[in-house]
Amino acid sequence: MTSLSRTSFSSSKGDSMDFEADLPLSDRLKIFKSSRFEPDGYVTSKCQSMTEKEIKHLRAYLVDLKKASAEEMRKSVYANYGAFIRTSREITDLEGQLLSMRNLLSTQGALVHGLAEGVRAHLHKASDDSSEEDMLDSGQRELSNMEKWLVEFLENLEVLLAERRVDEALAAFDEGDRVKVEATERGTLSLAALLSLQNTITEQRQKLADQLAEMTSQPSTRGPELRSAVLALKKLGDGPRAHSLLLASHHKKLHCNTQGLRSQSSSSCGGAFAAALSQLVFSTIAQTASDSLAVFGEEPAFTSELVTWAVKEAEAFAGLLKRRVLASAAASGSLRVAAECVHICLGHCSVLEARGLALSPVLLRLFRPCIEQALTTNLKRIEQNSAALAAADTWSLAYTPVGGRPSRAFSTASFSSTGTVSQPRLSSSAHKFNSMVQEFLEDVGPLESLQLEGATLEGLIQVFSSYVNLLINALPSSAENEDNPEGAASRIVRMAETEAQQIGLLANASLLADELLPRAAMKLMANKNDDQGRRASDRQYRLPEQREWKKRLQRSVDRLRDSFCRQHALELIFTEDGDIRLNSQMYTTMDDFPDEPEWFPSPIFQELFLKLSRMASFATDMFVGRERFATILLMRLTETVILWLSDDQAFWEDVEQGPKPLGPLGLRQFYLDMEFVILFSSQGRYLSRHLHQVIKNIIERAIESIASTGIDPYSVLPEEEWFAEVAQIAIKMLSGKANFGMERDVVSPTAKSISSVVSHGSN
Repeated sequence: MTSLSRTSFSSSKGDSMDFEADLPLSDRLKIFKSSRFEPDGYVTSKCQSMTEKEIKHLRAYLVDLKKASAEEMRKSVYANYGAFIRTSREITDLEGQLLSMRNLLSTQGALVHGLAEGVRAHLHKASDDSSEEDMLDSGQRELSNMEKWLVEFLENLEVLLAERRVDEALAAFDEGDRVKVEATERGTLSLAALLSLQNTITEQRQKLADQLAEMTSQPSTRGPELRSAVLALKKLGDGPRAHSLLLASHHKKLHCNTQGLRSQSSSSCGGAFAAALSQLVFSTIAQTASDSLAVFGEEPAFTSELVTWAVKEAEAFAGLLKRRVLASAAASGSLRVAAECVHICLGHCSVLEARGLALSPVLLRLFRPCIEQALTTNLKRIEQNSAALAAADTWSLAYTPVGGRPSRAFSTASFSSTGTVSQPRLSSSAHKFNSMVQEFLEDVGPLESLQLEGATLEGLIQVFSSYVNLLINALPSSAENEDNPEGAASRIVRMAETEAQQIGLLANASLLADELLPRAAMKLMANKNDDQGRRASDRQYRLPEQREWKKRLQRSVDRLRDSFCRQHALELIFTEDGDIRLNSQMYTTMDDFPDEPEWFPSPIFQELFLKLSRMASFATDMFVGRERFATILLMRLTETVILWLSDDQAFWEDVEQGPKPLGPLGLRQFYLDMEFVILFSSQGRYLSRHLHQVIKNIIERAIESIASTGIDPYSVLPEEEWFAEVAQIAIKMLSGKANFGMERDVVSPTAKSISSVVSHGSN
């Protein structure tokens, strides 16, 4: 029976627990929220007549309930975190108010206690006359002494306040508070006298506080006097007012001194005014911070107020400096003046960082727009000056002019491939452009804290691209001048008539883009000291952003080189009247002659060889240490001519379809011309794989055109050695290294005027 009942009870308990487990958490916690909840009774009610298994089950149930309750509490705290913080602050304020109230109630309680004691003494007066007489005599004597002290105390306090003896007055207030407490406890003063003493002390405290506040507002109050007054005001129990008065006093003095400085330096501007003003402002802020720390310590409330005040003063200072100096400097592009002012201000401002006042971000935020405007104006001035100089440039290269202004921080010397230092050879406008850029970067250098490297380098890209446009416009019949006559009219540039002058344009651009500008900008991007050596600086070239910036400079040079190659290719391909010299008739008409011609490369390819030879000679002199650029230039020019031939559909239609297709002699001449190009390009070391492949494809196409007519092309073509020998002879003759006489009359149109060509090449 017992076992059955226990089983039934266990079953019912288990069902009850399972039921409770299915209830929502809020319903399961209701029993614990009741004010009448008793833990012992709850456990007893649950555990009475329970088996060990049921108790373990209950324990596990309570543990789960505890975890759920903790999770609910955590979610509640996170959900109301803001309210929790506000409540915590309100509780802190409330605690302070309660403390003040407790002190007030203690004082009032002491007064009430004294009053009750007096009343009690008066009631016992009638019961014991003799004793009362003795006590009365003694009490009157004591009361008389206290009243006499009170009168003397009040008179002395009046004198101390009148004579502004602050420290003695504070000591008197402390003594009065002590006597008041003792008199209250011992009942030696009447209620009226006690209230009179309390009111007098309160009134005199307020009077002294007003005197101290007035003292802090006087301009004549010196530093020690100001700190003493503020400290006394704090001791009077009004710390927030004392700190506000300290800040207000320093602000007033700073304002007066600033007005005086502005009136004294009304005619001056620039660095002198910025130095004087920043010295005044930041020394005042530093002194204020010292006074605040000396009087109030590092209390968070006062520290926050000090920081807020310092930020406002820094903003006012920045606004004044912008109006007096930076705005006009930015508008006129006087970057050096603006940079000097900002550098001076940041130097004075950095002194405050040791005191925990980091005001540099405030100044940087306010100065940055003016500096960016000065950057833009300065870059525009460089662009305009470059355009004016290009109009008078003769495009002849020379070393750095003697007597020119040397760069203070950046050397204009370039390094040759052997590692030796050499002066750059540039035209007059390029020298001036480089000088202006160097000076510009020197002015930007002190502004590294403004993080203007990106804007500066982007601006340099723009002005260099503008200068390259001037160089492109200096090319005769350049594509830019033809396609954009308005742009050409706005950039009046002196034409580069000779090939030497035109290659000089490329020398200007390549030296600036490859060496001078990257080396100057490298120091700006690296933000390193000059004494770190060239090895540390060279490592900075490998940074991705620097490599990308240099590639962007090179793209502008590529535009100039492409325009140069296009112009000279067109001069070869077309006559002055616009007729095409490189046409199909020069090959398709060769089979009309009865005799075999004197084999020699076609005139147009002779001229190409002579032009490339002259350019190679000029490049050897102009591209010292940069032979790769000269090689690429010759390669691109050759490719431009051959690619034009490869893509000329009219040429290939005449060669392949007619009206008179290409014949055996024409194929032989065409093959010789292409082999001639391959040979002199290879000997000049500017035969690229692409050029070689294009020439091979052209030859294959010409051979296929002959094969399509039913003629075996290889039966009419001599061996490869023959083409190489003839091409080599032509190179020697055109170079003036050999003179082969003609054994028979020249009948080939491709061999005419050889002697004149050779003579021209020798000159």
